[in-house]
Amino acid sequence: MTIDRRKTLLFSSAAAVRFILFFAFPRLPDLLTGRAEISTPVTSFKRLQEGLFLYNHNVSPYDGGVFYQAPLLLPLFSLIPPSVFSLVIALLYVIADLLCAHSAIQIAQSGVARSSRLFSSPRKDIQWDSVAVGAAYLFNPFTIATCLARPTSVFSNYTILYAIACAVNRRPAKSMLTLALAAYLSLYPALLLPPLILLCHDQSMGTDQKPNLSTSAFKMTSFFFGSLSWFMIMSYVLTGQSWEFLRSTYGVHLLLPDLTPNVGLWWYFFIEMFDSFREFFLGVFWLHLLGYVGGLCFRLRKQPLFVLATLVGIFTIFQPYPSIADASLYFTFLPLYSHVFPLMRYTFFAMATILYATLLGPAFYYLWIYAGSGNANFFYAITLVWSLGLSVVVGECLFAVLRDEWEVERPEMKGKDVRRI
Repeated sequence: MTIDRRKTLLFSSAAAVRFILFFAFPRLPDLLTGRAEISTPVTSFKRLQEGLFLYNHNVSPYDGGVFYQAPLLLPLFSLIPPSVFSLVIALLYVIADLLCAHSAIQIAQSGVARSSRLFSSPRKDIQWDSVAVGAAYLFNPFTIATCLARPTSVFSNYTILYAIACAVNRRPAKSMLTLALAAYLSLYPALLLPPLILLCHDQSMGTDQKPNLSTSAFKMTSFFFGSLSWFMIMSYVLTGQSWEFLRSTYGVHLLLPDLTPNVGLWWYFFIEMFDSFREFFLGVFWLHLLGYVGGLCFRLRKQPLFVLATLVGIFTIFQPYPSIADASLYFTFLPLYSHVFPLMRYTFFAMATILYATLLGPAFYYLWIYAGSGNANFFYAITLVWSLGLSVVVGECLFAVLRDEWEVERPEMKGKDVRRI
């Protein structure tokens, strides 16, 4: 087996940077763990530690409304000896980051982003090297900060990337199993099921077996829900044959009982909401999120991988408890579409907006929580700017890919300005 020296150097340097930050600055991980931009009520490492303490003392971790994470995480983390807990946790999160990068490299090597069964971009020769895609993930400041803060969203990100990597490499069963695990850990990845089925189906059409789309969809959907049911049954047994974990783990996403500030749009809106309208707007917000799935799958049927990438970006903006970990996952997909970068129009504005929000977000949070010289409007205003920047990036990517498709259909329009009438 040949060893890719560039990939080995990339992984070694990325791991070294993380270990240096973990152990040369021992207070930094705990500082980042408490940041609202990185840790949310459903991913916080501190809350995981509290749930683990209750679990080890034979107390239900779901009593008290503190722990909202998947039950299967508890026995896994309880296996770590207390004497080496910090070292093993650091090693675990570094390995998870490296596995995410490996999956991203596999997706890039497949070339599906540029040329798939139903669509081939006229700019497919413009591409980033697969190792450069991995480097863009590993040395993204958001990724490094997330690794140091140790939220459980790292594992959700890995399962999503690995599910997509399995899909492009024609392993649909493993892809569905991994997506079921992602949905088990963090509810929203279940919405990625339709485009992932389309991607698995398109990739399988390149083999000798050419299944019907309806047959493939039925088989993969059944396998997905069967795998998810298996995880649920295991959790039921683990929690002493109780289903109370469902309300704490998934009900918190659907009902939003914890309004801890984060970089999303929901928390402030529902703080100000009258209780009589709460259920209605919860339904509206979730229907808004669901509405993108069908529309994107229909309009971008030829490019299911881009649908997956776009949905990840939309979830980064509109899910109930987002963090910069979700943004780092979305930014991982952008280098795959470097061939449409020249078609984007407002790249500078989008990047400047995101940088502006990244720098001022912690300052506004400090003014509100610690200095007492501001209020919740300070932090919520900067989260609106953050969401605006991400929205522009998602919109620009959509425009560029649609323009790329349009130029294939009408090659005489290549290079000409397009105006909306």
